[in-house]
Order: sequence, then structure tokens, then C-alpha cells
Amino acid sequence: MNSNPNITILENSQISSPPATIGHRSLSLTFFDITWLLFPPVHHVYFYEFPHSKSHFIDTIVPNLKHSLSLTLQHFFPFASKLYVFPNRDNSGVVRKPEIRHEEGDSVSLTFAECDLDFKELTGNHPRICDKFYPLVPPLGNVVKASDYVSIPLFSVQITYFQDAGISVGMTNHHSLGDANTRFGFLKAWSSIARFGGDESFLSNGSQPVYERLINFPKLDKDKLNKTSLDTFYQPPALVSEKVRATFTLTRTKIDRLKNRVQTEKPEVKHVSSFTVTCGYIWSCIAKARVKTGEKKGDDELEQFILTVDCRSRLDPPIPATYFGNCGAPCIATIKNKVLAGDNGFVVAVELIGEAISKMVKNKDGILKDVERWHDGFKIPARKIGVAGTPKLNFYDTDFGWGKPKKYETVSIDYNGSVSIDACKDSTQDLDIGLCLWSAEMEAFSSIFNGGLEN
Repeated sequence: MNSNPNITILENSQISSPPATIGHRSLSLTFFDITWLLFPPVHHVYFYEFPHSKSHFIDTIVPNLKHSLSLTLQHFFPFASKLYVFPNRDNSGVVRKPEIRHEEGDSVSLTFAECDLDFKELTGNHPRICDKFYPLVPPLGNVVKASDYVSIPLFSVQITYFQDAGISVGMTNHHSLGDANTRFGFLKAWSSIARFGGDESFLSNGSQPVYERLINFPKLDKDKLNKTSLDTFYQPPALVSEKVRATFTLTRTKIDRLKNRVQTEKPEVKHVSSFTVTCGYIWSCIAKARVKTGEKKGDDELEQFILTVDCRSRLDPPIPATYFGNCGAPCIATIKNKVLAGDNGFVVAVELIGEAISKMVKNKDGILKDVERWHDGFKIPARKIGVAGTPKLNFYDTDFGWGKPKKYETVSIDYNGSVSIDACKDSTQDLDIGLCLWSAEMEAFSSIFNGGLEN
């Protein structure tokens, strides 16, 4: 990524926590984390308006971010750690559980760069070429392969300066490091420490991460690990795409209109929330857009919509919201293509998504009752669309001292055609939907999406 002609590297740094604040620590992975071992990295970019000179950026912003990141790492040591995976089985056929391991002096790669791309163009909602965003997110780092283990850094950051216009904060993490809740906790801490010049405010708000492995199900850990092939670990795919990305907003008024439509056309649907109608509407609009652009797909072929349910408050007993790691269960809705792309596709999609969520969270025997079958749905041959992000976490509150972000982008949806759903900058009642599609599909989606809201 550093060879991109639009990017000039100003400095490459390795940031560690203050000396003797962490030492040697390790964190075992649970079955929630092991699920994500072979998935692509997670990339996010925050854009901030910053109409100041390059010298001001170098003299003020660079040292503050380096210092504040160092202080933050002493509270969030896994971000400066490495993931250790052990592909070989012992004589009895047992695979050693992966772990996050920190040694004194371990660090995060922090790159400072300058970019000549158009800041205003990148921060719009209109269709923009996906490739423009890739130079703004850093690689994770080099994989180390030894005879009995493979290790890889878990987190990296790139801060990019746009002349007299703005700053972008691009971050990459391995998904086994943690979910959106964990990442948000880290960002709140880092931005607070950068904004106030120390960690007193962060420490006083009581949101330090909980590292105790409160999710303790050895059998589930073993079963998940035995079903995960580690022979080729770890070869993340390249971010290369000729698609475009765009952001669409559903205001509270439009969301309520969609709810009313579902309740009018199918009053027996029980689970009608802002999230389910948003998911159902996006899913059906994408299916219709693909039909409109001439994509051939059999009427009986299947489509799947996959979202993740946070299990922290739903375990028995519940675990703290600040639990560090992954704690999400896959929830899958499946439908035939001809139904989803049909006139009633939206309403049926909302019903199926709502039923899938309700069945999972209201299971009388607990959310882990059917854990061994959680991923059976992935084996069904179907076109899959996943959801990244969550409207429950307001990423637009991430203020490093330059104000709230002008724009937030989930770049990693480009890997597999997922969509991002997040709270809007100006109102948490409104939702932003991020999409990555071919140009013709995006044009068709825009027409269908906007037209459907006018009816």
C-alpha cells in the first residue's frame, strides 16, 4: 500500500506502552474468537476536518498521537500484541488453542503519511471508487512462521494528512482481536487520552477492559478449533476492487414509514424494529438492483442475510459490556431469490430477519443452546450478505481533539460484499448504510432505494 502514488510516507513508528507497564501477558482465545481466525482483516477510516498546515500537523498532532497511543496501550495491551496460532496437532491429534501474547517491548505500527487525494471527494456520500480508500488503511504487518507456530501483529494505524483540509485515521485489526464493542472501547480511550493529554478522564469513567475469560466453555473451544483448518494460516486477501462505495441515509421519518408499511401489509409480523426494517430494505433493494442490471440467477437459488448478535448481556450469567474480545453470535436469514427480488420481498425479508433474531435471543434455554449449529447456515450454498458495524455504538463520538469525524467508512466491507449500518453523525436516530457495488448495480440500487421511500 505504501507504493501508491497518492501517498507519501512521512514517518514509520513503532509505539509501545511505557516501559514496565505490561510485561509478559497472554490471553487465550475463546470459541467466539476462534470463529474469526481465517477471516480477512477489519479496516476502518475516520476522516476529520483539519484546515491547518503540514508543519502544524507534524509539530502538534504527530507527537500527541504517539504519546497518547502509548498511554492507551498500557490499558489495552492486546492491541500491541501478536496472535499465536499453532497449526500442528500433537500425537493425540489435539490442536493447541491460539492465544494473544504480549512480550515486553511489543509495539503497534503507527505510520504518518501525506496524501494528494481530494479530501472533500472522499468524505462524500456519493459513489466513489473503492481503490481510493485502500492507501489510507495500513497492512497488519509481517507473518512469522516457525516450526511450531505462526504469529501475526493484531493491529496497525495510519494517520494521513490532506493539505490544509483534513486528517484520516486508518486502522486495521485482525478480527480475532475483538468485535466492534472491543474496538470502540479502545477508540474511546485513545481519543480521550489524546484530547485531555492523559488517562485520568478515561480511568475515572470506569470503562477499563475486562480481560478475565468469563466465557469459559472448554468443549465449545475444542470443537470450534477442531473444525478450523489452520494449515494455510495466515494469508489475508488483497484489497483490490473496481467497485464503488456509497453511503445512504435512512432518517427516523423514513424508518417509521418502512415500519408502518410492514405492519400494514403483514400485521402478524412480531419483530419490527428500526434495525430489522433497515436490514430488510437494504437486502431487498440489492436483490432488485442485481435483477435490474441483468444478473442471471435462478428463481429458486438462495440468498442469505447474516448479522451478528452481541451475547454479552444475553449469557447466563451476563458478562460486562467491557469484556475484551469477540462475543457475537451469527444470525442468518435465508430466502429464495425470486421472493426477495419480488414486490413483497422487503416485507418478507423483515419478517425472516426478525424471526431469526427473536429465535436466537429469546431461546428459553439460553443463547448458547444451539451454539454447535450456529454456523451450519454458512454451509448452505447461497449468496451471502453480511452486516458490519452496529447502530448501538456511535463511532462519530471519536474525538481526538479536532472535533467529531466528518465521515466514517468501513473499508473492509469490500472483501465480501457486506454492508455497514451505523448511527449517523448528526442523529443517532438516523442510520447510515455503507455499500460496495459495481457501478451499474450502485446506480440501480440508488434508484430503487430512493424510489421505494417515496411510495
